[in-house]
Amino acid sequence: MKIAQIAPLWERVPPFRYGGIELIVSLLSDELVRRGHEVTLFASGDSITTAKLKSVHNQALRLDPSIKEPGLYEQMMLHDVYRQAHHFDIIHSHVGCAGLPYSSLVKTPTVHTMHGIFTPDNEKMFRQFAWQPYISISEAQREPRLGLNYIHTVYNGIDTKAYPFCATPTQPTYLAFVGRLSPEKGPLQAIEIARASGLPLKMAGKIDAVDRAFYSEQLESHIDGEQIQYLGEVSHDEKVALLSGATATLFPITWREPFGLVMIESMATGTPVIGMALGSVPEVIAHEKTGFVCHSIEKMVEAVPLAGKLDRQTCRDYVVNNFSVESMTDQYLRAYDMALIASKRDKN
Repeated sequence: MKIAQIAPLWERVPPFRYGGIELIVSLLSDELVRRGHEVTLFASGDSITTAKLKSVHNQALRLDPSIKEPGLYEQMMLHDVYRQAHHFDIIHSHVGCAGLPYSSLVKTPTVHTMHGIFTPDNEKMFRQFAWQPYISISEAQREPRLGLNYIHTVYNGIDTKAYPFCATPTQPTYLAFVGRLSPEKGPLQAIEIARASGLPLKMAGKIDAVDRAFYSEQLESHIDGEQIQYLGEVSHDEKVALLSGATATLFPITWREPFGLVMIESMATGTPVIGMALGSVPEVIAHEKTGFVCHSIEKMVEAVPLAGKLDRQTCRDYVVNNFSVESMTDQYLRAYDMALIASKRDKN
């Protein structure tokens, strides 16, 4: 099968440090190539892939301070993709609503994976193109009121080999938090939980420009370098070490998280996750087996001592069986077949 993958241009594929969508696109593209498919990846020019790479800029836009209007580069990329749509059997878009007007103008079907959230503005475009085939990354992500043509749900997957299992966490005991330092990710709540439990908290993640005021005005004063530590934006190996050494990973989100890769990354190392029952959390965590799904900060605090009693091998096996790159790719191929069958039916 000839497949085009469209990635966001803001980060490299795979991301240098933080970038959930770009990681998924990287893993999926390489696994499809490994299985014998002909894959063309449209991404930033510094991307690393076994697929055929095409780009409109030589590096991730986030790394180029000269870029003032990133949306223009996305439009150039989408024009490049759909100008040659007839060369592909299917196009897979990971750039949200931006590709919808283009994909409606060609015969080659496009499947759209919904990695983000709906907003009052983008909902208008989704409603206009509701008939196109969409893939959700969790059941909780779906918005039935929009009437979108969801053809499948495909959970994100990871390369479990890149997350070595740790049977015994590092001593002394600590809690981990990995994610953007933004209000919706719950770093303030993680600090509250750590203080209430009396355990150290090690935090890692990037601070986006839009979150700098939040960090300086609300978060920074709580980081004392002892009980509450901020490690910055860590590398993959540093992240794995942080997660695998923890008693539990905290996921105290304040929004409807569409998926949350850090949950499966943590469980893959053997470390259970204590998460707030919002968005995809109840779908990703096996309650009382690989972590705890809680409805309040108080319940998350109560879960901390219980997390250390969970079987870490069970956490690892759960991810291997349900959230591997292999299972994710199986499901995407199934979605491609669904879209192709529907396209042929519509043409007849």
